[in-house]
Amino acid sequence: MDKQLLRHRRISELVEQDNEMAQVLFYFGIRFYEYAEHTLEQVCKLRGLKVDQLVRELESPRSNFQDEDIPLFSYPIDLIIEYLKHAHFLFVKHQLPYIGKLVENFKAEHPAYLTVEKDLKTLYPLFLEDFIHHIYEEEDTLFKYIKMLEKASIGKYNPSRLYQQMEKFSLQKCSIEHESHDDEMAGIRKITKDYHLIPHAPLHIKVIYSELINFEKSLQTHARIENEILFPKAMALENQVRILVAEKIKLN
Repeated sequence: MDKQLLRHRRISELVEQDNEMAQVLFYFGIRFYEYAEHTLEQVCKLRGLKVDQLVRELESPRSNFQDEDIPLFSYPIDLIIEYLKHAHFLFVKHQLPYIGKLVENFKAEHPAYLTVEKDLKTLYPLFLEDFIHHIYEEEDTLFKYIKMLEKASIGKYNPSRLYQQMEKFSLQKCSIEHESHDDEMAGIRKITKDYHLIPHAPLHIKVIYSELINFEKSLQTHARIENEILFPKAMALENQVRILVAEKIKLN
């Protein structure tokens, strides 16, 4: 789109054209629902922003690559864990707070979405709390255990502590439990009727649903990386360490 045309478009028109523009505007301190009838240039003047910089950000692609295109299976296990931890950081510090603000400030003003507004405002904070707890628990237990195995595989371990941890922790059990908890968005899909939009749905609900769909796709990719790459690699590493420990015991 021509830069001059872009700066004279109303915020509501820009977001209607591309729902993801709402997130770019949000990180510049512009909530699209508060400035819907202002042009981009008008908002920049009100907020003391450089319109050319914001135009560049709005025009730049927001998805330069897909997670599934990264050849993670060829990566060492410590880099896979760092990749997953970085994804956790983006979820907790960026995507989820943004969706939370959208939900918090959502005013349905449409009979078809009054119940959705009420249910989302009740369910989303509970989902967020549970999800963050799950992430931190995963980092403090699963990731920590795998890192210990990795150190043990190169001879850096305390034999008694390693034995205790391996007796206490089961990667196989953890993998089964992990797969059974993968569908964390089921409740949100239910109250949104699988993100169903009626004709002429309010712009705000379009943006919320778009962000929820994008987040769910990210979660599915994340779960696939853990189930199909991290766990198989970790279980192979665990077997390697068991053999190492058994040989050490024989020598003693």
